Amino acid sequence: MTSEESVSLKRIHITGIVQGVGFRPFVYQLADRHALTGWVCNTSSGVDIEAEGPSPALERFLADLRTEAPPLARIESVRATDHPPDGHRQFEILHSVAQEGEYQLISPDIATCGDCLSELLDPLDRRYRYPFTNCTNCGPRFTIIEDIPYDRPLTTMRDFVMCPQCQAEYDDPLDRRFHAQPNACPTCGPHLTLVDADGNQMNVDDEIAAAVRLLKEGNILAIKGLGGFHLACDATNEEVILRLRERKQRPAKPLAVMMSDVQDAAAHCLVSGEEERLLTSPQCPIVLLRWRDDSHVSSLVAPGDKYLGVMLPYTPLHHVLMREMGSPLVMTSGNLSEEPIAVTNDEALIRLAGIADHFVLHNRDIYARYDDSVWMVVEERAQPLRRSRGYAPSPVHLPFKARQVLACGTELKNTFCATKDEYAFLSQHIGDLANWETLEHFESSIELYKRLFRHKPEIVAYDMHPEYLASKYALSLDSPEHKVPVQHHHAHVVSCLVDNGTQEPAIGVALDGTGYGPNGQIWGGEFLVADYHSFHRAGHLQEVPLPGGEATILRPYRMALSHLYSLCGDSAIDEAIPFLGEIDDLETEIIKEQIERGINTPWTSSCGRLFDAVAALVGFQGTATYEGQAAIQLEMLAHDGDTLASYPFAVAERNGERVIQLAAMWEAIVEDIAAAAPRSEVALRFHHTVAQMILDTCLDISREARLQRVALSGGCFQNRLLLTEAQQLLTAAGFEVLTHNQVPCNDGGVSLGQAVIAHSLAATGD
Repeated sequence: MTSEESVSLKRIHITGIVQGVGFRPFVYQLADRHALTGWVCNTSSGVDIEAEGPSPALERFLADLRTEAPPLARIESVRATDHPPDGHRQFEILHSVAQEGEYQLISPDIATCGDCLSELLDPLDRRYRYPFTNCTNCGPRFTIIEDIPYDRPLTTMRDFVMCPQCQAEYDDPLDRRFHAQPNACPTCGPHLTLVDADGNQMNVDDEIAAAVRLLKEGNILAIKGLGGFHLACDATNEEVILRLRERKQRPAKPLAVMMSDVQDAAAHCLVSGEEERLLTSPQCPIVLLRWRDDSHVSSLVAPGDKYLGVMLPYTPLHHVLMREMGSPLVMTSGNLSEEPIAVTNDEALIRLAGIADHFVLHNRDIYARYDDSVWMVVEERAQPLRRSRGYAPSPVHLPFKARQVLACGTELKNTFCATKDEYAFLSQHIGDLANWETLEHFESSIELYKRLFRHKPEIVAYDMHPEYLASKYALSLDSPEHKVPVQHHHAHVVSCLVDNGTQEPAIGVALDGTGYGPNGQIWGGEFLVADYHSFHRAGHLQEVPLPGGEATILRPYRMALSHLYSLCGDSAIDEAIPFLGEIDDLETEIIKEQIERGINTPWTSSCGRLFDAVAALVGFQGTATYEGQAAIQLEMLAHDGDTLASYPFAVAERNGERVIQLAAMWEAIVEDIAAAAPRSEVALRFHHTVAQMILDTCLDISREARLQRVALSGGCFQNRLLLTEAQQLLTAAGFEVLTHNQVPCNDGGVSLGQAVIAHSLAATGD
């Protein structure tokens, strides 16, 4: 035997998303191709391989592990060491090995793959129309796993005993269903049950066909999916949509729509290349698409909105349902407004009683609640607005090795974050911590992440706001003792820095509705000079009173009165009153008195409240029924036209901070409206003004701080028009502009910033 043919042995350890994605059969087939012997094994820390054969073949095998990995695998590291040959005679797949204290990355749930879809739609296939078809390349993962290693006994599929055909697939290393833990068929797997509103099982031959018939007849169905229930109805039927809104207590907030394929989506919306990529990706999120004027989806789905939230089918049940329905379906979270999505059959029958006319249930348990993810594309750049199904619990990579930090997030759009090694495990969307059910979801999800990732917090980070339930939870924990309060907007900015993989300081522009400031005021229009460790407030919007405190958030007209009265005086209110709708004279006087006497009237620099106030003046009347409604309608009102000059504003310096003065802007807006200027032009000009404020303030800070990097974060940057204009102005001025691309710019990304700041402070002993 020549030296080239001499036998060597390599022990290989691979980390990443390498379980539940067909990695072991891939390794088996690769070893067979290269004529190697040895074994492959799942462990709690990843995949271990012992491969024996000629050295050149081993080197090719190592290279191919990375370049030919299965589509859903994500290799983080490959560590190979040389050892004496062991005389292996064949290549085997060994049983999984549990390792105390070790962890691995967990695959999110993945949309139905092309091979499974072909079987699903083939009348000659044994899985024809079977709603739980899956393989190692698709199907449930995170929602069914209780612990690692990822094996069937540790999932909610453990009670389903595979039939001989499924078992043969599961045992065959050359089959794409080899060790596919959710593997099943109509003979041995989960099944659907159709029940009426009282929970009585309906006697039907085909549950899906019966569900389609009920939907076409104008019924509302609660349908159990991957991570919880959806409420579904015909998206072209105005009467049933009105009924759904009334029952769900969601009078105006946009509803998501499911369409059968990209061609169907393109018939109702404009679809760019990047939007199509997102729609058809294995993650299959909801994507906000520009609505076509000739769409026959009812305008009641998203009243007054130019964009429609569209997703494609991502489970076999959805695929069959949509093909047989033949028209778009509203597919919205199965809950009452602001409650978490229902997951168990019994829970749905209780919580969705009075909303759904019928229920499509199944007997595969859901272990982790999992809402749909939501993305938008701005200037062909994709940005998440809600990070959940398809993305969590895949980690965000950190540019450093972190201590074990648990960051508890915020009150609204809550997520939490657990850091370990180079990973930040940002949770799925939890929601608004406004009720017991959501708080329970928050606490149980934290325990799941601690178990899956063997996470033992050394530090707990929390928002400075004293009334946030997430902060109260953090402070209630007996251990660890090291608890770190983090300022809300500092966390926003750092989340954007981490999202872009930079550890360098930046000018942070954090624009949102509410964040507790160290001075006890409500911040929200902030310009910070920040890094992972610290920040200073370099500028902000002029503070105005918030008459009535948080109650004002859903009453935009109160913010308009506050801005006008506190900045411009009584005469400005007299001019504006005719344009604010029907406001009781007594309420106006009470608001004035609250401002004058400071009764339940904190001060705020919030940009979100500024948008609300302008929206009230240009046409949004009455009470908002969901967070950000007035600001969204202001964005929708701004017409797509020629660039208009911005309104005037001034910048004053106070205690070393730049304060953007708003009186001149308000006077000009009132003058325009009084002169009957088109409301769309006023709305557009206001957007220009805020973008110009951002540019001018950043230029001034840059000269002093010698920084050319700007990070844009906060919920106001969900506004496409503001984001686009700010980014264009800053880029043209020579700034490097960082925006979000992995985590939301809204409060859903704050926990990431909290975790990184807490780690940084602990590293320096602060």
